[in-house]
Amino acid sequence: MGPHPAVAAIRLAVRRVLHDLLTEHHRAPVAVPHALPHELPPPPLVLVACSGGADSMALASALAFEAPKLGIRAGGITVDHGLQPGSDARAAEVVQRLRELGLDPVDSVAVTVGRTGGPEAAARDARYAALDTAAERHGAAAVLLGHTRDDQAETVLLGLARGSGIRSLSGMAAVSGAGGRYRRPFLELDRQTARKACMVQSLPVWDDPHNADPAYTRSRLRHEGLPALEKALGKGVVEALARTAQLSRDDADALDSWASQAEATVRDAAGLLECAKLYALPPAVRRRVLRRAAIEAGAPAGSLFARHIEEIDRLITGWRGQGAINLPGKVVARRQGGRLVIRQG
Repeated sequence: MGPHPAVAAIRLAVRRVLHDLLTEHHRAPVAVPHALPHELPPPPLVLVACSGGADSMALASALAFEAPKLGIRAGGITVDHGLQPGSDARAAEVVQRLRELGLDPVDSVAVTVGRTGGPEAAARDARYAALDTAAERHGAAAVLLGHTRDDQAETVLLGLARGSGIRSLSGMAAVSGAGGRYRRPFLELDRQTARKACMVQSLPVWDDPHNADPAYTRSRLRHEGLPALEKALGKGVVEALARTAQLSRDDADALDSWASQAEATVRDAAGLLECAKLYALPPAVRRRVLRRAAIEAGAPAGSLFARHIEEIDRLITGWRGQGAINLPGKVVARRQGGRLVIRQG
């Protein structure tokens, strides 16, 4: 008799990601001191980011089960955000649970959460910075994250509410980060599958009270917004939103590739952008070229919004002799002699 269907589903999702990582690992040239030419590089280390919640505990259990069978080293890391009383004790409990699963190394990292971008964004930035540091310290090939299909649906709705472009609607990528560091095996699994897997394996889980706190936008969306949508539109909203994310990602990738190729064709011999050639591009491609140019000039990507790009675009499509456009990072965009000049100062 095989494992419970929920356990089988999470293990299969993790197994697929580990197979991908092994393939990448064996293809990559690795300098191993005193190694013979025919010797394979040492087995990779994969870490799981675990908060102690159902999603990440299910992920940790699946990694602990699958990694040894493939000759992969498996460890874990939990991040203590310090936002609740007793968070350090909670982190210590998570470390103990991960060690009981057989993961090694296991780390707990305390971070200081700032205020930039709001509490949710600040906590996320601090968490990823800690995960990056831990992965580099241990030489990990990847860090697994427990985001589910439900998380993906919420991310798409948040992007839609902000009036963001298609890249924002594409949600979270299955592979992201520098060198493809972050992997999300559960994006096609729902939250209930992860919770069920924990229950049938008798894995204790911790439900973060912030996830039910209406002060947080994502919490309100999870407990009020999505249920209201399902009541109005019927079941299947989460699956449809997750499917929208994948379709949007495919389209955004194609447009980004088009823009990358088009950029070389709209610059003159001095490397300046020619307004007439920019005007001839489709708007979606042109705005991507403008965004890339602004970032290359020093505008921080996270502070460069759609309204900034629209203002630059008017220098191309609605030229009436208007003045320079001030952008984040002290970058200035202006039209001069049929050319678009974007530079700092």
